[in-house]
Amino acid sequence: MKILAVDTSASPVSVALTDNSRLVGELYLNIKTTHSQTLMPLIESILKTTNTNINDIDIFAVNAGPGSFTGVRIGVASIKGLSMPLNKPCASVSTLESMAYCMPYKNGIVCAVMDARCSQVYNAIFRLNDSIPERLTPDRALSIDELSAELKTYSENIYLVGDGAEICSKAFSDIPNISLTPENIRFQHAYGTAIAAQKMAEQNALCTSDSLMPIYLRLPQAERELKAKQQKNIKGDN
Repeated sequence: MKILAVDTSASPVSVALTDNSRLVGELYLNIKTTHSQTLMPLIESILKTTNTNINDIDIFAVNAGPGSFTGVRIGVASIKGLSMPLNKPCASVSTLESMAYCMPYKNGIVCAVMDARCSQVYNAIFRLNDSIPERLTPDRALSIDELSAELKTYSENIYLVGDGAEICSKAFSDIPNISLTPENIRFQHAYGTAIAAQKMAEQNALCTSDSLMPIYLRLPQAERELKAKQQKNIKGDN
């Protein structure tokens, strides 16, 4: 089973190709350019260098969120566009869960955190059992203080991953069993997206290109500001 996976959920962009969970190739860039400029050339390059015809891809996978609103939309739209003409299934992967599949540790707690700004993070917690992640929480948006209080209930080693990991590491300095993972595994990689998609295929949890949609845990800032303005006007009228 060949899976083409992409991640555009934060500043880095990556593309991976797996064959029955074996990593065939992966390309990763963290140069802060627009993903609309870099993603398709990376996909074209990985298919060309691995001598893979796009028609031979069995599943198209993407980190559908949470993450950057623009970045997630670019990734989802690209995968929809590639899979739809071929009538191939898609995997809508949680960005946070994909990070847990990249961990080289056998046991412990993976705390995936992405900076959601306004002193909040997008977060999910997983427990590694012989390197296999078990989800302990849903994907959610919560304050750094709320997450700190929750992490203090775990006695195992806790590994921080994601673009919010460094911020949280400083905020959680009073929790002795927390470690900031090295940069080469700290951020999401499309390889983790592909492995998560493989598990979803085994559980019959794939979707069609039509039903593939971005997953947002919060409204975009413009919509939040509009909603706040509307509520203020309603209160003013009363």
